[in-house]
Amino acid sequence: MEAYKKSKTEVLQKLQVDSQGLSKVEAEKRLEENGRNRFEEAPKESVMKKILHSLSDFTTIVLLVAAAISFYTAIATDHGDLFEGILIIAIVIINSVLAIVQEGNAEKALAALQDMNKQTAAVLRDDQLLEIDAEEVVVGDILVIENGSMIVADARIIQGSQLRVEESALTGESEPVEKEAEFVATSDESLGDQVNMLFKGCTVVNGRGQAVVVATGMQTEMGKIAGLLNQSQDSETPLQNRLNRLGKRISLIALIAAGIVFALGYMQGEPLLDMFMTAVSLAVAAVPETLMVIVTLSLAFGVQKMAKKHAIIRRLPAVETLGSASVICSDKTGTLTQNKMTVRRVWTHGDEVVDTEDSMNEEAMEVLKAAALCSDVVIDKENDEVAYIGNPTEVAIVRAVQENYHSQTELGEEFPRIAELPFDSTRKMMTTVHKRGKKYISVTKGAFDVLMPRFRFGDVEQATVVNDRFGKKALRVIAVGYRIYDEKPTEITSEFLERDLRLVGLIGMIDPPRPESKAAIARAKNAGIKTVMITGDHVVTASAIAKELGILEKGDKALTGAQLRELTDTELDKTVKEYSVYARVTPEDKIRIVQSWQRTGATVAMTGDGVNDAPALKASDVGCAMGITGTDVAKGAADIVLTDDNFATIVDAVEQGRTVYQNIRKTVNFLLSCNISEIFIVLLAMLFGWGAPFTAVQLLFVNVVADGLPGFALGREPAEAGIMEDTPVPSEESIFARGLWKKIGINAAVFTIVTLFGYYLGTFVDGVSPWINASQPVGQTVAFLILAYSSILHVFNVRSSKSIFQVNLASNKSLFEMAVLAMVITTVIALLPFTQGLFNLVSISLNHWMLAIALSIVPVFVNEMIKFHQLPEEE
Repeated sequence: MEAYKKSKTEVLQKLQVDSQGLSKVEAEKRLEENGRNRFEEAPKESVMKKILHSLSDFTTIVLLVAAAISFYTAIATDHGDLFEGILIIAIVIINSVLAIVQEGNAEKALAALQDMNKQTAAVLRDDQLLEIDAEEVVVGDILVIENGSMIVADARIIQGSQLRVEESALTGESEPVEKEAEFVATSDESLGDQVNMLFKGCTVVNGRGQAVVVATGMQTEMGKIAGLLNQSQDSETPLQNRLNRLGKRISLIALIAAGIVFALGYMQGEPLLDMFMTAVSLAVAAVPETLMVIVTLSLAFGVQKMAKKHAIIRRLPAVETLGSASVICSDKTGTLTQNKMTVRRVWTHGDEVVDTEDSMNEEAMEVLKAAALCSDVVIDKENDEVAYIGNPTEVAIVRAVQENYHSQTELGEEFPRIAELPFDSTRKMMTTVHKRGKKYISVTKGAFDVLMPRFRFGDVEQATVVNDRFGKKALRVIAVGYRIYDEKPTEITSEFLERDLRLVGLIGMIDPPRPESKAAIARAKNAGIKTVMITGDHVVTASAIAKELGILEKGDKALTGAQLRELTDTELDKTVKEYSVYARVTPEDKIRIVQSWQRTGATVAMTGDGVNDAPALKASDVGCAMGITGTDVAKGAADIVLTDDNFATIVDAVEQGRTVYQNIRKTVNFLLSCNISEIFIVLLAMLFGWGAPFTAVQLLFVNVVADGLPGFALGREPAEAGIMEDTPVPSEESIFARGLWKKIGINAAVFTIVTLFGYYLGTFVDGVSPWINASQPVGQTVAFLILAYSSILHVFNVRSSKSIFQVNLASNKSLFEMAVLAMVITTVIALLPFTQGLFNLVSISLNHWMLAIALSIVPVFVNEMIKFHQLPEEE
């Protein structure tokens, strides 16, 4: 039923309800038949589904295959050594648990936010006014609404007085819409023009009335948008794509290397089973088992840091995605601005304009006091907090008066109101009559162009010039005039009261930018991130705010929704980078803008609070919803919820995201330097005919303990200086870009040389120790210690592009502690007989120990020389 096209009587008859409301019995029946007045949530993933999802990562699959082979070979060869396989499975389980627990914590935080916003509704049932849970409202209920009411369902207005509703959550327009119960549409109208309708999620800012509910839950306009969101699928983030590509490459290298080793052994006449075991150990060596755990921990640490800065992360990879953002598409109302109309300028006479941000003289206050008298704002004081209820324009005026030590209550007592002519859409003005001592005064306010013919006194010509000047600055202009009477007026009509007025002055107001927005946008620009304003507001207002914030600069353009709809996707893709402001847009337009930017290769972050923002939040690479003013639909569509509704928080989150990605690159450098070297150590040893330098369990220990423990702390590394001066990382850029593969190659080569040298001395050179003869077990033990120690020390090389002597250890205490712990564990297992047997190690002489320690320090020396000579160091 298109209720806005039907009269009040037709709607009531269709819904089988009268002015007394539904009976309680009928309401319960309808509630049972149609369900509760709430949105359907997308089905939540079961724990099992979450586990399977976490196990579907390519690198995890490779680890599971490696574990399966390890278990098979342990059983097939009757060694009974299941230790290796159990270790791999433990790593996979830890990674899954970390990811699932973090996402569960985010959902709990969101649920707590939603519980704080539980709504009630005033309804007529059996001719009694009841306050009920908003979820129990049914079609046919008569809503009783007044100034400040939140609309809980879509409803057709059946009676109203001075009713105005703020619908920005649905339409994006900050200006309240005046409602008319008698209006009946004769053709299709947009939501903003359905003036006889109320929509779920919107707020009454003036007047009172009654409305019959015509749609609840998913059938409301908000519900329809929520339904669209549940149908879309989440796409892979840039980080997930990069790590999947990395996992495939490493696995391919491992398979090729294992194949070569197996073939070499076969040609050298080695036993097939032994060569198969060596090939498996090489495959295990190549895969960095702890990479996914460390990445998850890095993301989780980023989540904790963001939570302290008022951002709840719903999906872990969103942390890094935001760090890759190259475009932030931001809603204007409530996100970049305060969603609070504020008086900016007051004109009284001549060429003098008072800027209320700087000062306020007595003449300007007289204009504001007169306008405040002619308003219906209600001031509610509770626990020392002042709440203003009413039309945003009038609230702005009254607030300006209150903040300058003039109480609205005192004004009312000094000039008691005795009559009024309410604002209506025909006259577009409001007049109130007050007693003023022994005389009487009427105060009229409204748009200047409407009131201008009614002014008989005052500098109207100069006011026309000032009005135009205010308009160019996108200020909403209210003109104020008055008339004095010797006796109490008896004719309370527009024709009598609203003529021969004296112009008092003009008030210019605007929904001002948030104080921190301008600096945040400048910071984003410095980081190579373009901020784009997308709003349902007028293009003049949007452009003025955008210029003030630094979004709309020389050469940038603004585009209206109507102009946007004339462009094809191809035409938009060619010109999308030219536009910084989009005004009067629909939810569909917002999605087109986001997708157009994405087609240019940009990683797009979208911010918003309204239902009209939700589809674009879902379509973007990372959606950021407002936690305070944001609707539940917007929060449900977003990846990140900002609990302080602050645009600057997004830029802080970008910095944290970049830090996370920087630390993940350091982790890749740290782990692969060792893993790649392991492949070459085994390959070259086999080529030289020296035998296998490691067993599989030794390699697994190095990967999990020597690499893993210090690697866990790399995620806590603070950002390096200048991180917000770099350009965003392109979504298609390889994780090895900007010189990282060179660093890994150099480090892997050094690791390979020193380890092979140590292995050769321990295996073939008797002169190293007078007490212990050279043998393969001795060589393996020496090689194991060199690889483990040098890998642990390598974490200090990769943590910064500066020399290790210039970096403060206290800036990441956990990294130092983990490195020491890894050193201690490695030393203990090489000394204790029980652990020696577990890891296929033997006792070695002091000379061998000194040799292992000396060779372990070589990679640190090489890295210091590279840094000293300032070879390419980009992170």
